[in-house]
Amino acid sequence: MAISKRRPYSYSRITHEDPEETQHRLAQFLIYKTLQKADTRRSYSWLGIRIVRLRIKIGTRLKKMKRGFVSTVFSAKYDLCKQVNCVLRYWKQLLRGKRGTSVGSMIPPMLS
Repeated sequence: MAISKRRPYSYSRITHEDPEETQHRLAQFLIYKTLQKADTRRSYSWLGIRIVRLRIKIGTRLKKMKRGFVSTVFSAKYDLCKQVNCVLRYWKQLLRGKRGTSVGSMIPPMLS
């Protein structure tokens, strides 16, 4: 005499399942997992939030300072090139003989 022991809440194998019910069960599982993940997420401390805000402030200030430095260097380079070009033009005119050789004309205009 074979007595089959069956547990009251054991799983039974299903041969065919409705696709809508499968989707519904999957959706329930995903909702459960999402809620579980939301519960386990830790909240930020006030110190962490302040540190993040401070890092953002420092980053923006560094970016502004870098822009200012780059524009200063660019304008200084531009002014230097302009001055050098002016002197070169003067010497070019002097060598071609378009200017007189008087003492007053020997001093470049930008350097006087």
